Amino acid sequence: MHTVTDRAGTQASATLALIEDQALYVSGLRALRNDDAEAAVCLLTRTLRRQPDHRGIRRNLVRALLMSGRFEQVLVHANAALDGTPDDAELHFARGTALNALGEASRACAAFARALSLQPDHAASWLNMGNASADLDDLESAETLYRTALRLDPACAEAHASLGFILTRQGNLTAAIEACEAAIRLRPDFAEAHWNLAVALLSGGDLPRGFAEYEWRKRHPRYRLDFPELPGLALEGADPAGRTILVRAEQGFGDAIQFVRYLPMIRAAGGIPVLLCTPPLVKLFQSMPGVQVVSTSGKLPDFDLWVDAMSLPRLFGTTLESIPFCDRYLSADPLRVEAWRGRLPDGARVGIALSGNPRHQADRRRSISPDLFRSLTDVASVSFVNLQHGDAASGLGLPDLTRWMTDYAETAALIESLDLVIAVDTSVAHLAGALGKPVWLLLAHAPDWRWLLGRTDSPWYRSMRLFRQETAGDWAGVMDAVRRDLCQLFHSSWPFPDQVGAGP
Repeated sequence: MHTVTDRAGTQASATLALIEDQALYVSGLRALRNDDAEAAVCLLTRTLRRQPDHRGIRRNLVRALLMSGRFEQVLVHANAALDGTPDDAELHFARGTALNALGEASRACAAFARALSLQPDHAASWLNMGNASADLDDLESAETLYRTALRLDPACAEAHASLGFILTRQGNLTAAIEACEAAIRLRPDFAEAHWNLAVALLSGGDLPRGFAEYEWRKRHPRYRLDFPELPGLALEGADPAGRTILVRAEQGFGDAIQFVRYLPMIRAAGGIPVLLCTPPLVKLFQSMPGVQVVSTSGKLPDFDLWVDAMSLPRLFGTTLESIPFCDRYLSADPLRVEAWRGRLPDGARVGIALSGNPRHQADRRRSISPDLFRSLTDVASVSFVNLQHGDAASGLGLPDLTRWMTDYAETAALIESLDLVIAVDTSVAHLAGALGKPVWLLLAHAPDWRWLLGRTDSPWYRSMRLFRQETAGDWAGVMDAVRRDLCQLFHSSWPFPDQVGAGP
């Protein structure tokens, strides 16, 4: 009797457990269908613990993890699932997407290739393989892959937007703009497409329309957290006269330096500009007359209206011909300048900055190997001065001045004591240009939008000359041109002629 009862109880418990498992699984699937990735991950993880050999649960968990951006876990569970079903195209697609998000673009391409060998008409695999190829700087392959995705799915807004991005990098701006506009027609609120359109327009010099589209940066998934809500009203079309305007510096140090030029225009319109910026920039920007500067490390000051700094070109209707303060709008402390001059060697002093912030997403394209700097070191009569910080400061073989460059005001004083600055696309180049110092800017083949295309000068800084890669990755050619022009300059005249910063 007891044996029969125990068996019946065991069966009932097992049945109840199966019902509970099924309920959990259905709830997880419902959350997945409703795009509630976090709930789906939680529910499906609990279900998988109870049924670890259930392939369907693991497969759906991979989908949920991919949706929530948990890419390392995607790899763990996709690999586990592929042990039992090695020919599952969706799992190979998930692996590729996760690998590319984790910076493993080559392995991602291999995973997408496997997915496409199993499911050749899967447009998303062609699209994401294009993204991985773009990350590898294989622009031609990326374009082909995006166009294949669009042939399979002409309504894929992501593929149109990505094609626009890659065409901009290739310098085909007309086609890039058309591709981005196609994406926006399909999805009018697609922030990444608007961002890509802004970059294409700005690269071509259409500043009014470009900066209007650039407002979408605040809704771009990568940048929107950089724009927390500010209290009160935005400046927009309001009259600044008699009002205190809080200007929020944004993005990198170079961006902040480039766009503080607009603060005197607020003052000229009758407003009282107050600049909010990070601590390393505070003393530098205090050199601007009539501008109050406050640090992001403190509390917000009182203000009437606010505006983000890179919205000011749009509000002031800036065109290429009306960019303000192209000559000089920042200055260095004369006492600090004299102190630096006392530390530096005599003769021609040329500052060098060949590395940017390694955390910048495009740093591997814009920074130059220190080995290439050595081709300049035998130029007669030139004393090179290290403008780099951190680990990069030791790579040039020059004295490390980091301990004295405590903030940007100190770096400005050092630059003011030099005769020329040679730099890649970093804040050092912006600072030199804002000080009106002759600066030679070394640019990758597909540079940032602000340097436009094909020019040897910059409408943002009149003292700047641009040296561009003729082909992607050819820094040796750029450094050969720099060396040639340095030799010509120093063998022709000293001190520098006034036109040293202009284009040829």
